[in-house]
This record gives sequence, C-alpha cells and structure tokens, in this order.
Amino acid sequence: MIVNQWVPAAHQGDAIGDSARRVRNLLRAMGHDSDLYAITIDDALRAEVRRFDDPAARGGDLTIFHYALPSPMTEAFAALPRGGRILQYHNVTPAEYFAPYDPALFRLASLGRRELATLADRVDVALGDSDYNRDELDRLGFRRTGVFPIAVDTSRITQPVSRPALDQVLDDGLVNFLFVGRIAPNKKIEDHLRLAEVYKRYVDAYYRFIFVGRVDVVPRYYSTIRALMAEYRFLNDRFVFTGPIPDAELAVYYRHAAVYVSLSEHEGFCVPLVEAMAADVPVLAYGAAAVPDTLGGAGVQFAPKDLELAAELLGTLAFDDAVRAQVIAGQRRRLADFGDARITRELTALLHTLS
Repeated sequence: MIVNQWVPAAHQGDAIGDSARRVRNLLRAMGHDSDLYAITIDDALRAEVRRFDDPAARGGDLTIFHYALPSPMTEAFAALPRGGRILQYHNVTPAEYFAPYDPALFRLASLGRRELATLADRVDVALGDSDYNRDELDRLGFRRTGVFPIAVDTSRITQPVSRPALDQVLDDGLVNFLFVGRIAPNKKIEDHLRLAEVYKRYVDAYYRFIFVGRVDVVPRYYSTIRALMAEYRFLNDRFVFTGPIPDAELAVYYRHAAVYVSLSEHEGFCVPLVEAMAADVPVLAYGAAAVPDTLGGAGVQFAPKDLELAAELLGTLAFDDAVRAQVIAGQRRRLADFGDARITRELTALLHTLS
C-alpha cells in the first residue's frame, strides 16, 4: 500500500514534521511505500522530504494531511479520491492571542480555523493528536474522528552528548528551570516571570529560568517580555533565551534542568512535555487545553493559575528527593504510551479500517 503524508512546511526541529518523518519510517518498516511531501522544505531535509509539486504526491492509496496552517494543500487534499483522505489536526492557536501583537498572525490564525472547517465533509477520517483537538473537530462537524498522538523521537533528548563548556555554565550552583518552545503569547512567558518573582521572594533566590526556542515569531510580544524583566529589575543572567539550538545542546539543557515548567494556556499536544518525561525531568504544568491529555495524570499539574502555589510546588520538585522520585516514576509509566509499539499498533488499526 502507498501511504503518503503531506505537511505544508518541513522544518528541522518542528514537532509536526519530525512526527511525520517518524511515522513514515514506521510505515516503511511495516512494509508500505511511504513518502513525505511539503511545499516549503529546509535545505537540511531536502534529501528525505519530497516537493509537493511532484506528481507522486497525489498517487497514494491513503494520504495523511497534517493540518496546522492554511495552505494550498487544503484544497488539493479535498480533491483527492474518496476513501483515502486522513486528516491529522495539530491545532491552530486561537487568533485572539495574537491580536495585541501582530495583525498578520491574527489574520493567519483566523483563516486557519475557517479553512479547517471547510474540510468537515471532505475527509474520510479526522484525527486529533489529543482528545482536546478531537473535541474541536467534533464541534466543527467532522463525522468520523479519533485520536492519533504525535510520534515523538525522544532519542534526540536522551542521546549521550558532551558539551563541557555548556555543562560548566549550567552546573554553577543555580537551580535550572526549563521551558522549550517558541516565545509566543499563548505560552504565557510573562507568567514565568511572575512565577520567578514569587519564587525568589518566598522559596529560593538561587535560580535560573531557561527558555529554549525562537524569539522572533512575535517580535512585539518578545519586547514586552524584556520590558517586564526590566520592570521587575531581574538580573539578566537569571533568564536565558537561547533561540533555536541543535539537538545535542537541547539534550544538555534537559540534562541540567531541575524542573520543566509549562504555564501555557493553549496547547494542541505539547511535545516538550514528552521530552521532559523522557529526560527524567519532573514536570510542573498549568493544566489547560491539551496538557492534561498529554501528561495523562503524570507530572504535577495545577489549576487555576495560582502562582504562589506554583512557586511552592516548584520548590518541592526542585529540592524534595522523595517527591521527585515519585513524580519521575509516574512520568516513566506515562512515557510508555508514546513509544513506537503503540504508534505501530494504531497505524495498523487505522490502515485496516480504510483498506
């Protein structure tokens, strides 16, 4: 069977593209012909991702379309023959998060949800990568829905790497709290800063918050974050914004993290939660959107967003070895749900229903 996948943009390190390439490899291991097609392809991926204008892109017995942005792929997908159209929905960040910062992104997000709705009667199966995303598909009128999780390659986090200079920087006596993801309004980076202020006052002054990910996605938002840091008179060396980094460096940041912190208000899945579990880093997360689905009871979740409580929990996870061990054990159990064995079983079941 030929099982193709479409993703509008294939970027190195992007969760959706990384998942699609992993699924492609699993499909090939199962004996199927499978390729990944994209409109935009990073130079580093041109050897393994094919151009969408290749006629073979339309030649699959089944086609999995990964949707997160409006693109010409949407109409092309809807025009494929019935019986082989599988939508995997990775969520579109609600437009209102961008309204104060970037009109173009506000418009793009608005269009993204409207375009998604046009597919409601034009797919054979619609899959969310979390129950949260599936619920949105149901509300939009998609008839046959399910859940298929992102296939996370945790080996890039657990790989043994040596970065002596970075190890020395991160092992200087400060407690490292890690966040991984783009610096965007839905991630609520300002709440990380407010948490740091509470933590500093009531728990411990020897801390460092590390933010790994692009800072140029919403420049005006990043400027407000820097302004808030100045307002709090934070020491700049206690807040590290790395920008994009290689996988080897990311593994080092996870290795030195005492706690992974997520205060995001909107996630469709949140791959870094799985990465943190793979790295044995205790997770402290605000339980919003798809975060409870991904953690599945693992980590430490809290709601409503009480930052005094969060600071207390952060201190407990950083310094109480018994609690840390208990949380890590729970995360290891949950991590098994994202392994290749489960993904392969669910792929097999999916293909069986459509063959």
